[in-house]
Amino acid sequence: MMRAPPRGMVLACLALAACAGPRMAAPSRFGTPTRLTCVPYAREVSGIELDGDAYKWWGEAAGVYPRSHAPARGAVLVFAPHGRMDVGHLAVVTAVRGPRKILVTQSNWLPHRIEHGQPVVDVSARNNWTRVRVWYEPAHALGRRVYRTYGFILPH
Repeated sequence: MMRAPPRGMVLACLALAACAGPRMAAPSRFGTPTRLTCVPYAREVSGIELDGDAYKWWGEAAGVYPRSHAPARGAVLVFAPHGRMDVGHLAVVTAVRGPRKILVTQSNWLPHRIEHGQPVVDVSARNNWTRVRVWYEPAHALGRRVYRTYGFILPH
């Protein structure tokens, strides 16, 4: 028969666990409510007139809009499909904070929310923005996951 640990030990473990990291709040507390997905939102904010799934924008932009591996204000960062994000994602650059950090506005990174001024950091080996980490507001920190991107589509 196993003995239960002393009550004091259980309480100490629970207290330490509560301090282990930031409390996660419901995503509905962050950003602005929206019904727009990232595609119509990026189109509206950037003025780039492309259609289709987010990841297809990179190919559709060829010969129509300039594409780059360097960020610029107003450009759209195109994310490759990843896990449940099976149609990719789009985020519009609102500020360039350095060679490896930008701020974006985006819709649906958090479900049904528009977020402004969210940091995105380039973690690619060649500093070409093909791998990024994205701010996750409920944790108030950069997310742990690394996302593959195609690059930036620049408005005319």
